Amino acid sequence: MSIFDSALSTHAQSLNARSQRVEVLAQNIANADTPNFKARDIEFKKVFRSASEDTMQTTHGKHMALPVDENKDGMMYRIPFNVAFDGNTVELNVEQAQYGKAAAEYQATVNFLQDEISGLRKALRGE
Repeated sequence: MSIFDSALSTHAQSLNARSQRVEVLAQNIANADTPNFKARDIEFKKVFRSASEDTMQTTHGKHMALPVDENKDGMMYRIPFNVAFDGNTVELNVEQAQYGKAAAEYQATVNFLQDEISGLRKALRGE
């Protein structure tokens, strides 16, 4: 199974990170009218980097170590253009645009993963 893990792990980690971001953006949209709700987002690069740090290791004592990041989950609060009177920082048009972009990126990752699996199937069949 290590062949499959090495071939699919990057796309699987990417899919997991993109899924988390879509969930957070959906929560923002759902709480657009909740007083004092603070809009959040996930920085994909930080989440993906922290997931791949677990698999990346130095192979020699003189190699440089990876930088340590305090915010490994990538969660951050969105800085709004306009704050509502009730303290809510969700801007529905911004959240919907970000959700659409995140959904398209998620679908692209699914397509890459499907292509990778298709290639492995062809290789196993000898095509």
